[in-house]
Amino acid sequence: MSDHYETLGVSRDASAEEIKRAYRKKARKLHPDVNPSPEAAEEFKRVSHANDVLSDPDKRRVYDATGNENGTDTGFGGGFPGTGFGFSDIFETFFQGAGAGGQRGPQSRTRQGQDALINVRISLKDAVFGMEKDITVDTAVVCPTCQGTCCQPGTSPVTCTMCRGSGHMQYQRQSILGMVTTQAPCSQCNGFGTVIESPCHECYGEGRVRDRRPLTVKIPAGIQSGNRIRLGGQGEAGTAGGPNGDLFVELKVDPDPTFLREGDDLHARLRIPMTAAALGTTVSLETFDGARTVDVDPGTQSGATVTLDDLGVTHLRGKGRGDLKVHFEVETPKDLSSEQRELLERLAELRGEEAADGTTVNTNHSGGFFSRLRDRFNDL
Repeated sequence: MSDHYETLGVSRDASAEEIKRAYRKKARKLHPDVNPSPEAAEEFKRVSHANDVLSDPDKRRVYDATGNENGTDTGFGGGFPGTGFGFSDIFETFFQGAGAGGQRGPQSRTRQGQDALINVRISLKDAVFGMEKDITVDTAVVCPTCQGTCCQPGTSPVTCTMCRGSGHMQYQRQSILGMVTTQAPCSQCNGFGTVIESPCHECYGEGRVRDRRPLTVKIPAGIQSGNRIRLGGQGEAGTAGGPNGDLFVELKVDPDPTFLREGDDLHARLRIPMTAAALGTTVSLETFDGARTVDVDPGTQSGATVTLDDLGVTHLRGKGRGDLKVHFEVETPKDLSSEQRELLERLAELRGEEAADGTTVNTNHSGGFFSRLRDRFNDL
C-alpha cells in the first residue's frame, strides 16, 4: 500500500495549501498531455488518488487514523459495492454517531454563562413607590487581560497536531461484525481541535475571572416579597468569550413598624384616648405620603375603621394605588387621680352606669379583621 504523503512529497503535518501546491507541481510533470510514457501515466494516477484523499479533510482524517488508502471509514476499504452503505452507517444510525460519521467537527470552547440569583431586601416604603437600588454582584466577568480569548495577549490557539483540527480520533476495533471504526474526542486537545499553548496567566485559559461589579436595579412600584426581576445578559460571563447568562433579583420586603400590607392596601393601628373617642376629634397620622389628618367621630369604638383613599401600595400592573385603612384602638385610662376618678364616677352616675352589666358580643364580628390585624401587628 502506497503512502499518500510520500507520493506527493509532503510531510504528514502538511497544510491543505502545501498539499495543493505539491499536487500541481507533480501534475504538471506527469500529466499525459505533457508526459506520454506509461510509467508517467501510472504515477499520475497515484498522485491524483493521493490528492483526492488528502485534499478532503474527512478522508484525510480517516486515512491518518486507519491507513485506509481510500479514506473511507467503514473498515473494509469502502461500503458494499454499489450501495454506498457501510458498517459505519449502521453504527451511526443506531448509536447516534458512535461510529466514525457521528461527529462532524470540533467542539467549541465558547459556552454561555450561567444564570445567577441574588436576594435584595427593601423597605415597605420602597415597595410602595418603587426605586433604583445600587447593588454589588459577585460574579464571573470577561477576563480583562485576554478579553475572553483564553490566550496570553499576542498569541492564539494552534491547530492540534494529533487530530489535525477535527477534535476527534478514529480507531479500528474488532467486533462481531468484523473490523469497525469508532471515534473518540482527541486526548491532546480534548475535542476542541485547537491547543492553547500559552494560556492567559490571569484566567488560566478560561476567558473569565471572578469579580465584584456594581449594578443598578430598577425596582418597580408594587413589588412583593418573592417577586423576581430578570436582568437579561447580566449573569455570569461565558467561557472563552461566550455570552452572559441572566441575573435574577429576588425581592424581600422588610416588615414596617407602623404599616401592614394586605394586597395593595395598607393598614395602621391608631390609639386614641377614651375621651377623644367619646367626644370626637381630629388626629394627625404620618403616612408614606406625609402627614394626613384623620377624623375621629364622636362615640368611636375600638375596631372602627377609617379609609384614606389612594394612600396604599401602587398597583404593580395597572394604574392607581390601594387605600390606607386606619383602625382605631380606644385606650382606657389607668392610674387615675382622685379628681379624675370622681369625674368618671359622676359621668357613670349621669349615664346610669354605676353598676352596669356586661353584654356578650357576637364573636363572628369581634373576631374579624381587626383581631387578625392586631395579632399580626403583635407578631412584628
